[in-house]
Amino acid sequence: MNTSDRDSEIGQRLRQLRLRLGLSQREVGRRANVSNATISMIEANRVSPSVSALKQILSALGAGLADFFASAEDERERVMFRAGELTEIAGGAISYRQVGANLQGHALQMLHERYRPGAQSGKKMLSHQGEEAGLVIKGLLALEVDGRRYQLGPGDAYSFDSRKPHSFHNIGDTELVVVSACTPPSF
Repeated sequence: MNTSDRDSEIGQRLRQLRLRLGLSQREVGRRANVSNATISMIEANRVSPSVSALKQILSALGAGLADFFASAEDERERVMFRAGELTEIAGGAISYRQVGANLQGHALQMLHERYRPGAQSGKKMLSHQGEEAGLVIKGLLALEVDGRRYQLGPGDAYSFDSRKPHSFHNIGDTELVVVSACTPPSF
């Protein structure tokens, strides 16, 4: 790989890591004690950071150089993901944080879900190939599957054929937290 390819890879990887963590360029700069303009220029491939500067930025994000340069193929071999490494694949009233960034070649998708009070998976029922299971960690979940409605609280779990129309709704007045798995990955 020539130097310009490496530099462009650094900018792209830094941007992906920043977005996965849900941070602005300004926040990354603040944490790393560099200007947000520096972060912007690195992401745009206008400057190439020194190894020490990149290490300083990555350290502020809780990442090491080895993990930063690990390829998507290497991710399939990973066993452990830190809380800050989960990939946000939704936002707003519902947060879906996925274990792993690239699920290509995986048969299972694992999510840490958070629903604000009143939030629901959508007005339209969901339906997709596969199976789904989950465990309520906190809050009250109204789960509808194939026309039947269930109310689940902390410690309660569900499992169903995802081809059946289904929806999720936080019916409590506090945040709903669910850990779920879907096979095959559906997001």
